[in-house]
Amino acid sequence: MPGGLRLDEIVARLGGTLEGDGSLVVSQVASLQSAKSHQIAFLANPKFRDQLRHTKAAAVIVSPRFVDATALARIVHPNAYAYYARVASLLNPPRRVAPGVRAGAVVRSELPRSACVGENAIIGKAVTMGENVTIHPGCVIGDGVSIGDDSIVYPNVVVYHDCVIGRRAIIHAGAIIGADGFGFAKDGERWVKIPQIGRVVIGDDVEIGANTSIDRGALDDTVIADGVKLDNQIQVGHNVQLGEHTALAGCVGIAGSTRIGKRCTVGGAGMIIGHLELADDVHVSAGTMVTRSLRRPGQYTSIFPLEEHQEWLHNAAQIKRLAKLADRVAELEKKLELMEKTS
Repeated sequence: MPGGLRLDEIVARLGGTLEGDGSLVVSQVASLQSAKSHQIAFLANPKFRDQLRHTKAAAVIVSPRFVDATALARIVHPNAYAYYARVASLLNPPRRVAPGVRAGAVVRSELPRSACVGENAIIGKAVTMGENVTIHPGCVIGDGVSIGDDSIVYPNVVVYHDCVIGRRAIIHAGAIIGADGFGFAKDGERWVKIPQIGRVVIGDDVEIGANTSIDRGALDDTVIADGVKLDNQIQVGHNVQLGEHTALAGCVGIAGSTRIGKRCTVGGAGMIIGHLELADDVHVSAGTMVTRSLRRPGQYTSIFPLEEHQEWLHNAAQIKRLAKLADRVAELEKKLELMEKTS
């Protein structure tokens, strides 16, 4: 925000408790280590507490446990990291471009006057668009698509026909919404394509990362609920359902017809096979392969711990012997039980 904001203005907008001079003006957020005298920093992780003593920031955001750890002006809030995110949004509002249709764009639908359509974008027939929607250059919006108010679609995004995007969506460059899912039926040595006749339906306040692909449903819709956050280069298969406020990190892959509950997280490169169900509040660690339904909330991990290669080979060899060892133990238990009965 030009000129910055006073600390007391920030607290008036976002809440929290102010300790120190509320008239201080901050113009940007920064880390404790790199902050300058016009910036506000934050302490969210206790391991960086030492940086709090040496920071050159004008003010800091801290949780109540660190309220006395610095003499700097500070905003105190139970969730310092989330508060920092909101301050960053205040100081860095989305860049809006002037409405209108730019040179080279092809528009085949009637759009609100507040819409912005960038150079060489294509808007198909019967497209429904809310107020203040920005379509950046090179996008292709297929026939019958619906896009809600205040959504931003960055360059070279493709939204296939009849898909639905809610309000305040952010779709980053190169994302593909509504391509055909991987649907084929085996017929002898050949594969017969199954027409994918569902849609992708995306709720409000969803963010989709660069080059992420969300396949349309085979029969029913692929559904991305309100508040879902998807990182870059994610693959969401046909008929997948993602519950409200679920977040997936980069390179996650979800096979078709899997249902994931509310407030779930999947770490980077996590893989989930098809036709599974994950309960609400399930958290899957990075690199984990999920091969069964997870019906209880909690953290799940299937990664073999990292170690030196020779040690890994040794442990992997021992793991391969576990099945035979289990059989031997079971056989010994039977013999012991028989001995106890005959003694």
